[in-house]
Amino acid sequence: MDPTDRQRLFAIRLSLAAGVLMLVGKSAAWWWTGSSAIYADAAESVIHVFAVGFAAFSLHLSGRPATAQFPFGYERIAFLSAGFEGALISLAAVSITATAVHNWMSGIRLAHLGPGAGIVAAAATLNLALGWYLVRTGRRTKSIILEANGRHVLTDSWTSFAALAGLLLVIVSGWKPFDPIVAILAALNILWSGGLLLWRSAAGLLDYADPDAAGRLLRALDTVSGELGVQYHGVRFRSSGARLLIELHLLFPSRTPIGHAHAVATELERRLPALIGEPAEVVTHLEAVEDHASVHGRERHAGLSD
Repeated sequence: MDPTDRQRLFAIRLSLAAGVLMLVGKSAAWWWTGSSAIYADAAESVIHVFAVGFAAFSLHLSGRPATAQFPFGYERIAFLSAGFEGALISLAAVSITATAVHNWMSGIRLAHLGPGAGIVAAAATLNLALGWYLVRTGRRTKSIILEANGRHVLTDSWTSFAALAGLLLVIVSGWKPFDPIVAILAALNILWSGGLLLWRSAAGLLDYADPDAAGRLLRALDTVSGELGVQYHGVRFRSSGARLLIELHLLFPSRTPIGHAHAVATELERRLPALIGEPAEVVTHLEAVEDHASVHGRERHAGLSD
């Protein structure tokens, strides 16, 4: 196992252990206080434990090598993991809202708010540190699974801080409706985070071409093609979660020896990932520049006029 995989596995295991610890603490605080805001926080932790378990499985599977049945590997399960987590977060938001409204309408009963607030404050602080660590590790190791999990943990942290604010407002003012109001506001924030994860999952599964990634790719292609003296067109790319899969056509004069053209293409494939700044698999198709118009019509491409 390489160092990057070890970092990813350590991070996801730490997240799972912390999730179980947070769930126990927040559930105890909710049972003790009867607070809707703490219920929102505890519900988020329940979802987190299930989601991080699936994320750990996805992370393990995504690191497996390609097979004859799965020739492109298992990396795209990262998008399924993000979608699963986003769906669970969104369902939690609906449950929190329904419970808060029910408690508000049926009569708000609160107790032991001081100790409950202390537990929530400790959980919020720990989750804030863990969430930033997971997001940073996910970005550094190019793992959408870790980054999505880190964002979920950060959402959990903000929910905890919101619950803490609601409890403090009730303690200071004595007005109990602050508790369900804060729970509903926390649910809206959770729903927003879940929606973002669902969008990212759908975008990855549907091969959405991110404009920023496209810009980096085209700038890198302009640089390396200029250095190698070759023209290109027909660029397509998609993300597998951990790397970019890039296809493009390279144009050579028809008299160019195939050995030379292949050497240029191989060098471009070698240099491009470093110029983009992330792992990539590049596939090139060689064609004669004189045949471009007859094969592709008037399609535009770098270095060749219409």
